[in-house]
Amino acid sequence: MTDVNLAQALNGALDTALGSDDRVVLLGEDIGRTGGVFRITDDLQAKYGDDRVFDTPVAESGIVGAAFGMAVAGMRPVAEIQFMGFSYPAYDQVINHVARIRNRSNHRFTSPLVIRIPYGGGIGAAEHHSESMETIYAHIPGLKVVVPSTPYDARGLLLAAIEDPDPVVFLEPIRLYRAVKEEIPEIYYTVDIGPVKVESEGDDVTLISWGAMMKETRAAARQMRDRGISVEVVDVRTLVPLDRSGIVRSVEKTGRAVIVHEAPLTGGFGAEIAATIQENCLYTLLAPVERVAGDDTVFPLKRSESHYLPSVERIVASAEKTLEN
Repeated sequence: MTDVNLAQALNGALDTALGSDDRVVLLGEDIGRTGGVFRITDDLQAKYGDDRVFDTPVAESGIVGAAFGMAVAGMRPVAEIQFMGFSYPAYDQVINHVARIRNRSNHRFTSPLVIRIPYGGGIGAAEHHSESMETIYAHIPGLKVVVPSTPYDARGLLLAAIEDPDPVVFLEPIRLYRAVKEEIPEIYYTVDIGPVKVESEGDDVTLISWGAMMKETRAAARQMRDRGISVEVVDVRTLVPLDRSGIVRSVEKTGRAVIVHEAPLTGGFGAEIAATIQENCLYTLLAPVERVAGDDTVFPLKRSESHYLPSVERIVASAEKTLEN
């Protein structure tokens, strides 16, 4: 066991994958010599060589296109896009080629690649560096979309994504990279892509979130428990495939649900979860489903971030609103 943060867990997973499978290669802007903008690939080029870990031009469409070609040819590429806001030039490759090749080729070809994308706000960055547009990837048939929030899950889910026979968009919450440490095994292990994780069980209300907002969600749950409220906390972890039955089981038990995400409210992935709850839990719901989300605006600059991002206070207030019924 070793005590690591989320960034170190990801670095260890990539190290393990490179050492275990010669088909695995890493590519992206500045990931080799400098170890990536967040140092997730630190020291890996020195260890495995520049034919396994290599820098690319500043051309996101080219990065994903090259990774797609390698994947179809039988390799296991892991492509890094520096920030989610930089991934949009590659969207054409993702939606038209990466996600469609299995269907287009009648299953003769697949694209077993991973696209790593650091995402989310709260880091005082400029425009295009703080966006949470996970829904645009979750909406593409043929992709899996994974969002870890703990070091243990980060390592296990990334190794599972690299093993997966189909493409995985692996979203990494920037704000959590070095926010928490956890003891995890140094062995090769995977975490199944799909199932939600019930972090703590409760009877009064279910708090549902993923990625960076799990930090505020956990804090809100602790605060409510101090007031005698029994709170169940669900980490979705995988947006696609969505573990609808796991969410439904939790909400059927508590009768109340609050969904938390930092993406804009309108069209955010929380709406899909809310619809799932309404379709399956209508007769057990004791209150309308609440959503706590970012505003329907461009992500603001540093001095306004705290007004945009869902806070512990907003989460607690929404949960208390459901308890009024």
